[in-house]
Amino acid sequence: MREFAAEPPIEETVGDRLRAADHTVAVAEGCTGGLVTTLLTATPGASDYLDRGLVPYSYDSLRELLAVDRELLDEHGVVSEPVTRALAQAVRDTAGTTWGLATAGVAGPGGGTPEKPVGTAFVAVAYAGEWGTGTSTATVERYDIDGDRQAVRERVARRALSDLDGRVADRT
Repeated sequence: MREFAAEPPIEETVGDRLRAADHTVAVAEGCTGGLVTTLLTATPGASDYLDRGLVPYSYDSLRELLAVDRELLDEHGVVSEPVTRALAQAVRDTAGTTWGLATAGVAGPGGGTPEKPVGTAFVAVAYAGEWGTGTSTATVERYDIDGDRQAVRERVARRALSDLDGRVADRT
């Protein structure tokens, strides 16, 4: 599952950065199906910064676990910028962590559309600023990933960790 040739691997880099900043993260994974959390927990000491990893895969689980609005899901679908942003914010807020990280995408081999073909993925990173400061943020990136189902899932998982690492670096 080594997509990037980074030394050290991104899961170690982001873990070290989170630990040094005394920040925590919670993850909501769709198309990656737990791979982001698996990568984070592969690093010793992950309990210093990882609060939880959720795999809400159905519309019902998104609503039940993270209170994602039915209207938002109906209007945009799970694989969308607004829903992925809502997932990152919701997992951050329900866990009470510094960061929320979310993935959504079409891993294939089926399920793609002309607007969202196989390999389309969204990664959202939400930061919880201090109450009353107006510094909480959420960013979403869209990626078009080539490869089979396994490659798409692995690349999105590593992309998510890289995005998180960049946002944490910006805040420390």
